[in-house]
Amino acid sequence: MKSIVDELMAHVIERNPHEVEFHQAVREVADSVAPVIEEHPIYRKLRILERMVEPERVVMFRVPWVDDDGDIRVNRGYRIEMNSALGPYKGGLRFHPSVNLSILKFLAFEQVFKNSLTTLPLGGGKGGADFNPHGRSDGEVMRFCQSFMSELFRHIGHNTDVPAGDIGVGGREIGFLFGQYKRLRNEFSGVLTGKGLGWGGSRIRPEATGYGAVYFAQEMLAMDGDGIKDKVVTVSGAGNAAQFTIEKVIHLGGKVVSVSDSNGTIVDRDGIDEEKLEWIKELKNVRRGRIREYKDKYPHAEYLKGARPWGIPCDVAFPCATQNEISAEDAKTLLKNGCRCVTEVANMPTVPGGIEQFLAAQIKFAPGKAANAGGVATSGLEMSQNAQHLQWTREKVDARLREIMHSIHHACVEHGRDGMFINYVKGANIAGFLKVAHAMIEQGVV
Repeated sequence: MKSIVDELMAHVIERNPHEVEFHQAVREVADSVAPVIEEHPIYRKLRILERMVEPERVVMFRVPWVDDDGDIRVNRGYRIEMNSALGPYKGGLRFHPSVNLSILKFLAFEQVFKNSLTTLPLGGGKGGADFNPHGRSDGEVMRFCQSFMSELFRHIGHNTDVPAGDIGVGGREIGFLFGQYKRLRNEFSGVLTGKGLGWGGSRIRPEATGYGAVYFAQEMLAMDGDGIKDKVVTVSGAGNAAQFTIEKVIHLGGKVVSVSDSNGTIVDRDGIDEEKLEWIKELKNVRRGRIREYKDKYPHAEYLKGARPWGIPCDVAFPCATQNEISAEDAKTLLKNGCRCVTEVANMPTVPGGIEQFLAAQIKFAPGKAANAGGVATSGLEMSQNAQHLQWTREKVDARLREIMHSIHHACVEHGRDGMFINYVKGANIAGFLKVAHAMIEQGVV
């Protein structure tokens, strides 16, 4: 088994030097599925994993645009079309200065397994640009999005590749991107998800990633007859995923004591209630301010400049910010302070050393590819509604989201059980791998 992993990683590192995030994502999957490949030589003979780690297509392009001062700016755009064995490529667009090939390839690779777990007919992809929308005017963001879509439109379509939002790409950006696609193609189709409710969007789509992650945590806790109710909860981030994670925890009776952004963390030991959450939404979604302003509004709160929330004692933690935000030392602190459930809402937010500690301690640990799949699942439901020219009720979409998260949890338990302990990392990776692998075998060497 070691030779399978070592062989693969040597190959991946040689062909993709310096792409450390991509290496990290591949190794996690390889470690989990190596026993399956060892037991079933057909996967090795047909080089399934070697084919999975190689994108079917990588598109990289120049994005020129003009800022409000009339100066020309140039960014770099990407789309990684990773695997289409199960359906059209599906995955978000990220606008952030950190965007590069390594990060997008890791995200696209993770997306393949995540989309497989949803049970929906979706392939995996990811894209974006090294553009930072923070601090930019609506006009600047519009001009950037129009330039970005002027190249991307050649490579996407509702039966080919259906992007959505991610970090830096919210409702505003999706609207500008969709408008430019519509103008260029002269068609109104469901080529992007996360659209506005009045023009093809789905109810529950903005809430889906956060809600789905909390539903998954509830499923894990229910294995011991427990739940979110009365639990002290820490949340990182203050964007869409964090906001709706907090909202659903409040609905289920938990007490959220933190929220953060890239500058620092707010600690509110009285708990963030619905009124405070609405203020956070207005701050981040409308005024686009910094989370430190929370203390000006609620002086009893504490602001930890430059810190993450993982030193705050809690029962349940939801990392919602970005990759590798929980270090090995953070994991040690969480365990020491009594945390017994970590549910990844961001993509790969825990470093490998942290995951090892969580698994060794046998706490309930849900990897992002399982726990945060509610977002892409509801995007898939939006695609279904677009195809039918219908808009489902909030209750119907939420019920389908709950069913999908229950199904993902069941698959993780089935493939991750180790005696009384459930290794959700192993379960998610194996369940996702098997479905994609079987489709690839049946479709031949393509």
